[in-house]
Amino acid sequence: MGLLRDLILAVVPAGVAASMERDSRAWKLTCPCGHTRSFWEIGGIRWKAAGEPRKLLRCPACGKLEWHRTHWQPEG
Repeated sequence: MGLLRDLILAVVPAGVAASMERDSRAWKLTCPCGHTRSFWEIGGIRWKAAGEPRKLLRCPACGKLEWHRTHWQPEG
């Protein structure tokens, strides 16, 4: 997982890649069970994004296929 992300990061300038990683780590996905992880953790990129779409994913905590809420939560 993350192969496409790694390919994209290999061809963009280092500053842009760092910005993509920072933004992707700040965008979180939260399962109804309460487990939260970032887009970066699941192998994705969410950069200069807006809106809060839901994503259908299997939760590693509860094991269920659930709609995860997307939200901005900067680290720190």
